[in-house]
Amino acid sequence: MSVQVEKLEKSMAKLTIEVSAEEFNAAIDKAYKKNRNRIAMPGFRKGKAPRAMIEKMYGAGIFYEDAANIIIPDAYENAAKESELEIVSQPEIAVEQIEKDKTFIFTATVATKPEVTLGDYKGIEVEKKTAEVTDEELTAEIDRVRESNSRMITVDDRATQDGDTVVIDFDGYVDGEQFQGGKAENYTLVLGSHSFIDNFEDQLVGKNIGDEVEVNVTFPEKYQAEELQGKPAVFKVKINEIKVKELPELDDDFAQDVSDFDTLDEYKNDLKSKLLENKEAALKREKEETVIGKIIDNAQMEIPEPMVDMQTRQMAQEFAQRIQSQGLSLEQYMQFTGMTQQKMIDELKPQALKRIQSRLVLEAVVAAENIEISDEDVNKEIEEMAAMYQMEADKFKELVGDNEKKQISLDLAVQKAVDLVVDSAVEK
Repeated sequence: MSVQVEKLEKSMAKLTIEVSAEEFNAAIDKAYKKNRNRIAMPGFRKGKAPRAMIEKMYGAGIFYEDAANIIIPDAYENAAKESELEIVSQPEIAVEQIEKDKTFIFTATVATKPEVTLGDYKGIEVEKKTAEVTDEELTAEIDRVRESNSRMITVDDRATQDGDTVVIDFDGYVDGEQFQGGKAENYTLVLGSHSFIDNFEDQLVGKNIGDEVEVNVTFPEKYQAEELQGKPAVFKVKINEIKVKELPELDDDFAQDVSDFDTLDEYKNDLKSKLLENKEAALKREKEETVIGKIIDNAQMEIPEPMVDMQTRQMAQEFAQRIQSQGLSLEQYMQFTGMTQQKMIDELKPQALKRIQSRLVLEAVVAAENIEISDEDVNKEIEEMAAMYQMEADKFKELVGDNEKKQISLDLAVQKAVDLVVDSAVEK
């Protein structure tokens, strides 16, 4: 096998890979043995027809595609290593010559890691911001905790009000006939939540337990069920229960129930400290993003489109895995939200580009500053990873190869580069 490398514009490269005629002929023979049981030939049992007879009947190239698929993966992998290019995309393969008894030639067009020319990366000016927690923010957080610790109680001495939770039976009719999905019993609905169409909920305000109400609505023109779009409907609704949310009293007992503190004042002080920590962490992330964003603006680099596409697909896969960990498939998520695969890709692409740019400039800072990571630092990181996965450090280390250690070292160096550029930033 031989490989020739041609550098193209915008950090692209084309590898021309030649595989000997002997290897290609051997691949044709493998393809024949793989497929012969599927080919029927008059006068022969399946799988017994000679290769020459099959090629004569169906054409000499009948096994070429499978032969190419046998050769290309390993040939490309070896050529990529031999080229010593830093390839950052999947290859775009094109077959240039394919014929028995001849050299098999194909090309692989790939994106390579772009060169970065750094501009100013130290002393970046950023707006000075100070974290503080207002009384309103503290009250809002306490209210949120009270909401999460509330309980529903049934009321029977008044009519429904906006914000109440009602338990209802309903039966819907369009043109005098019941429609699919328009009937339910003991359905829980929060009045004012706008969960139902049109002014459905408004017509249940001021009603009492046991009341039977005729609710008139019109389905939206773009309703999900096409047969109901724009149609007027009548719902026969019965009020079964009225419930209200009861919040816990804001006192020492509440503090003891939701925290390890004995008094409300102690709980408030701890909550304020945690809110302040969160704000400080958010400001730190914002400062990092601002500094790195300005370093990107000051730098010069050409990002190849296939590199962005690959990063976008990876981010989409990461998102799908997060959704699945919450018990929802990506297909279900798209159905519920109206998201499409193309829309998701379009939304992720700018984020993918920013992630690539950030990593490239920070790696360039690592090189410019000669940032090095010791073996001790790498081992410490591996031990922390082992603890995170609840594994013994020695067993976890056995799973970490040289490539993984190299990646861990680079990740640690990049984090040091982040610290360096942020610490050198000037707040004004």
